[in-house]
Amino acid sequence: MGRMDGTVVFVTGAARGQGRSHALRLAQEGADIIAVDVCAPVETVPYPGATSEDLAETVRQVEALDRRIVASEVDVRDLAGLTRAVEDGVAQLGRLDVVLANAGISVPAPTLEMNEETWQTMIDVNLTGVWKTLRASVPHIIGGGRGGSVVITSSLAAIYANPNTAHYSAAKAGLVMLSKIMAKELAPHRIRVNTIHPTTVATEMILNEPTYRLFRPDLEHPTREDFEEAALTLNKLPVPAIEAVDISNAVLYLVSDDGRYVTGTTHVVDAGGQL
Repeated sequence: MGRMDGTVVFVTGAARGQGRSHALRLAQEGADIIAVDVCAPVETVPYPGATSEDLAETVRQVEALDRRIVASEVDVRDLAGLTRAVEDGVAQLGRLDVVLANAGISVPAPTLEMNEETWQTMIDVNLTGVWKTLRASVPHIIGGGRGGSVVITSSLAAIYANPNTAHYSAAKAGLVMLSKIMAKELAPHRIRVNTIHPTTVATEMILNEPTYRLFRPDLEHPTREDFEEAALTLNKLPVPAIEAVDISNAVLYLVSDDGRYVTGTTHVVDAGGQL
């Protein structure tokens, strides 16, 4: 018996990184999955985005666990598209119990030098996109009448300030209050809402040269090794970056009965980064 047997989980940003890891970890525990990802470049984002092939690989890996999955290519800025994707998933899988609002971007930029598009795209994806995710999906949990859980991926950046991340940190901090308000509004429906706050996670969103330059502005073309040397100074535990499964295991705690009375919290997984 898995901890998520009989449940259906909606995951955004599921084509790779933390999103894929969450989908697989919960599928290992018995969940069926509704998965979306934009699978296209996002304006202002300097690193390659997820692809259709990435999403197909998530589907393959979930199905290899003998679980069902309904996957769609949807931008979290598209409320109508999200609504259709969730409705289709619920129609095929029969219910919805958990929402993991995970999709996001990271685009380092100096606060007074970034252009308007860089700021607005960050807010539209990382903050408004989460609200649209909840707007499209949570009514299905309410309608099921069984209770459920929502986990919103925030960041250590919502707690600990770093230069050149004002737009990212503002969006991630906004998610904290969104989560707390939703926790109050949804408590009568026995739906719990929490944010999770990772330190640096070794995914494609971090493992790219623009992020390396954020950590090593002293170098023209920093490598991953250069990045890790700097990142080691951020975490009190001796690790430059944690793995996506470390966040997935924390998500599993929050959405399963193990965390059945945990709501409205900021769950930090940061290797001591905020100390």
